Amino acid sequence: MTALAVSGPPVDFAGLSPIIALFTGAVVVLLTGLVPARFSRRVLVPVFALVALAASAGLSIWQWNEGKSIVASALRVDDLALVLSLIFLTAGAVTVLLSLRSAAPSTAGHGEYYALLLSAVGGMVVFVEAQNLVTLFLGLELFSICLYVLCATEMRREASLESGLKYLIIGSVGSATLLYGLALIYGATSATDFVGIAAALDRGGLATDPLLLTGVALTLVGLGFKASVAPFHQWTPDVYEGAPTPITTFMAVATKAAAFGVFLRLLDVALIDVQVSWGPVLAVLATITIIVGNVGALGQSSLKRLLAWSSVAQAGYILAGVVVATRVGVQATVFYLAAYLVMNVAAFAVVAARERETVHGDDIAGVSGLGASRPVLAWPLTIAMLSLAGLPATAGFIGKIYLIDAAVDGGYGWLGVVIVIGSMISLAYYLRVVAAVWMASVTRATPSGTQPVIAGAAIGADPPVEQVDERGRHVEVAGVAVAAAAATIFLGIIPSPLFDLALDAGRALTGLL
Repeated sequence: MTALAVSGPPVDFAGLSPIIALFTGAVVVLLTGLVPARFSRRVLVPVFALVALAASAGLSIWQWNEGKSIVASALRVDDLALVLSLIFLTAGAVTVLLSLRSAAPSTAGHGEYYALLLSAVGGMVVFVEAQNLVTLFLGLELFSICLYVLCATEMRREASLESGLKYLIIGSVGSATLLYGLALIYGATSATDFVGIAAALDRGGLATDPLLLTGVALTLVGLGFKASVAPFHQWTPDVYEGAPTPITTFMAVATKAAAFGVFLRLLDVALIDVQVSWGPVLAVLATITIIVGNVGALGQSSLKRLLAWSSVAQAGYILAGVVVATRVGVQATVFYLAAYLVMNVAAFAVVAARERETVHGDDIAGVSGLGASRPVLAWPLTIAMLSLAGLPATAGFIGKIYLIDAAVDGGYGWLGVVIVIGSMISLAYYLRVVAAVWMASVTRATPSGTQPVIAGAAIGADPPVEQVDERGRHVEVAGVAVAAAAATIFLGIIPSPLFDLALDAGRALTGLL
C-alpha cells in the first residue's frame, strides 16, 4: 500500500504577517513581563508592545493594493481591512502611551496587560478581514474576551471590576445572538463563506425566506451590541465609566471601527441581495440611535459617560454610510471612522490627564477653568468637542458632510436631515464642556486657603477647587492629546490624504460585488 500524501492549504505568510507580528509581540511582551526587574516590566514591556504595533503597521502598508484571499479564502487582505487595521494599531499605540503611568498595568501585571491589548488588536484584524462566518466569530471572541479582562484590570477599584463583569455578561449575550444569527444564515444558504452566501441569494428564492431574514435580524442585533447601536447600547455608559480610561479610549474607537468594518463586509458582500430588507431597518435604527445618544448625553456630569452617550449618537451617524450599500457609503463610513479616532483620542487623553491631576476624577468639574490653568490640555479638549459636534474646520465636519452626501446619494435624504438635527442637539452638551473649560471660575488650593485664579461665568454651583498632582505633568498623555487635536484640525482643512485612503477602501470592497 502507498501512503496518501496529505497537504494543507498554502499559507501566504506575507498576507498573514501583520497578524503574526501582533501575536508574536504578545508572546514576547508576556514573557518579558515575567522578568522581576522593575525596568523590564515598566520600560521594556511597553516598548516591545509599541514595536509590535509599529511592525504590524509597516507590514500592513507593505500589503497595500494586494487585494488577495488567504488561509483557504477565510481571510481577505484588501485595502478596506488594511485601513481599519491601521485604525486599530493607532488606537493600540495610543492606549500604550496612556497606560504608561496608569494603575491598570501595575495591578493586573504589565506583561499580561499589554499582551491582552496586542491580542485584542490581533482579534480585531482577524474580525475585519474575515470573509467566512466561522472566522468572523473567531475574531469576535478573540478580541471580546481580551476586552472583558482589560476592563477589570484596576482590580482594587470596584467600578473597574463592575465594568468588566457587566461587559462580560452583556457582551456574551450579544455574541450568542450573533452566533445564532450566523447559524441561521448558514442554514438558509448552506454556505459559510461570504461569496458562497451571495451566490446562494443570487440564485433566487431566498430573499424572503423567514429563516434567512431571522438570521440577518439576529446578526444585526449581535453587531449592534458591539457598535453601541440603540437599543442595544445599555452597557456602554457604565462600562466606559468604570473601565480604566486608556481601555475606554481603545474601546471607544477600535471596537466601533471593528463592528462597522464587519457591517460593511458582511452586508455589502454576503447579504447585498437582501439590502431591500435590511436597509430600511438599519435606517430606522440609525435614527433611534442618534436621538437616544444625544438625549442621553444632555444630563451627564461625568465626561466618560458623556462621551459614552456621544459614542452612541456617533454610531447612528456612521450607520448612515452602511445603510445605502454604495461605494460612496463605504468611503464615507471609513473616512468618519478615521476622523472619529483622532477626535475621540484627543478628548479621552485630556480626561486621563485630569483624572490623575485632580480630585474630581472624570467629572466635568475637573476641566473647569482649564483654559487658564492648563491651556495645553484645554485646546485639545475644545477641538475634540467642536469636531464631535461637527463644526467647520474640523475632521468631524468633513466626515458628517460625507455621510450626509452618501445618505442623499443612496436615496435616504431624510436620514441626512436626522444627522443635521442630531448634530444641532449635540451642541448643547459639547458646548457645555467648552464653556466649563474657558468660562468657569477655578480656585487653586494654597496653604492659606483657596485663591481664585480666574473669574468668569460659573458653570454649576460653587467653583471647583483644583488640586494638581505636581509630581508629574504626564507629558506622554498631553502629547497624545495635542497630536490628536492637531490631526483633527489638519484633516478638517486638508482632508485629501484621508479621502484617498477611503477611496482605496471603497474600491476594494465594491470590487467584490
